[in-house]
Amino acid sequence: MKKNSKLLIFLTVLTAFMLFSASCSNGSSNGHTGEHTEDMNHEKMDHENMNDHANHNGKDSQSTKNQDFSKAPAQFNPNAEESLIVKNTKNITRIPVADPIRASIYVSQTIWPATHKENQPGAVILSPVGQWQTTLAGADLIHHPNNGPILLIHQDNIPDKVLSEIKRLNPTGNRNGTQIVVLGDVSNNVINQLSGYKIEQIKGKNPAEFARNVDQAYAEVSEGYPESVIIVSSEDQHKLYSIPAVNWISHMPEPILFAAEHELPKETKDALKKRNKKANIYILGPEKVISKDVENQLKEYGTVHRIAGNDPVTTSIEFAKFKDKDTQFGWGITEPGHGVSFISTDSPELALAAAPFSHLGKHAPMIWLNKGQLQQETYDFLASIKPTFQDDPTTGPYNHGFIIGDQKQISFQTQGILDDKLEIAQEDGHGHGGH
Repeated sequence: MKKNSKLLIFLTVLTAFMLFSASCSNGSSNGHTGEHTEDMNHEKMDHENMNDHANHNGKDSQSTKNQDFSKAPAQFNPNAEESLIVKNTKNITRIPVADPIRASIYVSQTIWPATHKENQPGAVILSPVGQWQTTLAGADLIHHPNNGPILLIHQDNIPDKVLSEIKRLNPTGNRNGTQIVVLGDVSNNVINQLSGYKIEQIKGKNPAEFARNVDQAYAEVSEGYPESVIIVSSEDQHKLYSIPAVNWISHMPEPILFAAEHELPKETKDALKKRNKKANIYILGPEKVISKDVENQLKEYGTVHRIAGNDPVTTSIEFAKFKDKDTQFGWGITEPGHGVSFISTDSPELALAAAPFSHLGKHAPMIWLNKGQLQQETYDFLASIKPTFQDDPTTGPYNHGFIIGDQKQISFQTQGILDDKLEIAQEDGHGHGGH
């Protein structure tokens, strides 16, 4: 009995204690709802902070990947070029010639097989080698209305190999029936060599006038002037800043118009007036190429944007990345799945010959290689568009590069680096793993 009494007392005390504790707990909950809610908010804030931290880690992870992909190789194989018989690699097509005239033929044959009507050009464009301003401005006619290559010639004659290429292409004629468009002033001998073809010739006394005349010729066949224009320098010392425009105008309707560092020519003003003060004007190059004063003059004709880097290489990269969302002007290449043309700054005229690579096929902008070499900004750009996969590399996206020039201008070692930087890779940066 004593044991049972003691047990009963113990259970009674324990029950009372539990009831008292529950009551205190409820009272605390009811009396401090604000504090409880605050605790919940802190919990939510902690959860959000965790999400922010996760997002931040994601950005850090992507940044780390880009840093890994943007590193230059540390070790090279000295035997890589021994017994080499190929010019192309898996992610690179090379036009392996240094002569601009031959390069223009190689590009023509690569882009226009001309095996049947659907892949024959409408008209072939001929431009004198060495006249970079003429060829650059005339590239606006590659896509429309001609759908044809630029073939480079001499001012006083057309080489036999170019005549053979014209015959192979057998141009069908543009909407006006024109088969050959001749750019600039050439000798009568050139015109005589083209007997049998329907010819149109566009001339100009100076680069600004010639560019205006190309703009007018385009407008006549297109029934209107494109609202957007690119302003580039016509000065020889700045041609590396101007030439990257050639790929865009070969791809889209916008023309180039010329300016000098401190002068906006009358012919350029005349062309801009055709836009009725509604022009979208894009200056290509920094203020040391086209001054702030010229930029201010351009504002009279519309909205002005400047696309520029610190040097020709970074300017070409900035142009490849630029996109005006309001007008849709610009390549906007900031993610994988693109073609890119690479040309040495030592051979700028090859860029003009290669312009059709932006018209058909991979629609590639061009990036300068400084004396045929990659600099860190180029590595960074390629890292930003590096294709990656998690599980299946067969679904892409893929990048592809074009090198224009022989191995003296751009080495096979540089080609190998570019091929690797364009290659699709495991997202974690560990190569292809089991694939």
